[in-house]
Amino acid sequence: MAGRILLVGFLVLLGGSLRAQEAPIKDKTDGRYEWKAKHDPNGIGKFYMGREIAHVMGHAAATWLERPEREKEENPKKLLEELKIREGDVVADIGAGSGYYSFKMAKLVGPKGKVLAVDIQPEMLDIIKEKSKKEEVTNVEPVLGGEADPKLKDDSVDMILMVDVYHEFAQPHEMTEKMVKALKPGGRLVFVEFRLEDDNVPIKLVHKMSERQVVKEMSEFKNLKHAGTGKTLPWQHVITFVKSAPAK
Repeated sequence: MAGRILLVGFLVLLGGSLRAQEAPIKDKTDGRYEWKAKHDPNGIGKFYMGREIAHVMGHAAATWLERPEREKEENPKKLLEELKIREGDVVADIGAGSGYYSFKMAKLVGPKGKVLAVDIQPEMLDIIKEKSKKEEVTNVEPVLGGEADPKLKDDSVDMILMVDVYHEFAQPHEMTEKMVKALKPGGRLVFVEFRLEDDNVPIKLVHKMSERQVVKEMSEFKNLKHAGTGKTLPWQHVITFVKSAPAK
């Protein structure tokens, strides 16, 4: 219960602190995105395919990512087992934050593999660099991404993992377009999101996503195939897509 209170309280605080900095929003539509003046207070007022985009968690809350309660709430060991990461893989941890999953995956890919820890906040990457130095980890590479581009080379990554982050992308279509290009043929794009379908998951609505919504948004990319959804984690589902090989 203490973990749930902490989690819900943090998201309330996050929404409140960021909303105060927002400029007034007028109803408007611009291409594939829509802005609405009336919206969830924990969202930014920008909508994509009917879904409001949530606020990004700031680097000041990095310690929250390392909270002990996360083991029980998310069961990272179970997630890593489901991902079936192989030694020698190149994986990208998009929205890596403090590197919570980056360093766990670094052990699995081994010295011949690599983890690309991507974040748009330099302060988060500084935390990862310091931890790499302290723990003498050499196969985690910090990458400063952008809101519309993760800054990954085309056809270079075996798996892209996004843990509780896709729903915060300011430009989800453009980001996905770049991520798909970065995947090798047969590479996997994995969404780990808090289940919107489950009312018992104590997370603000804009920080949750349904399986149907993720599949809907990925349907824009014809070279992605929904490979299945894992539902064994306590609060999240694991929605996996595979990039098809180019037609010969």
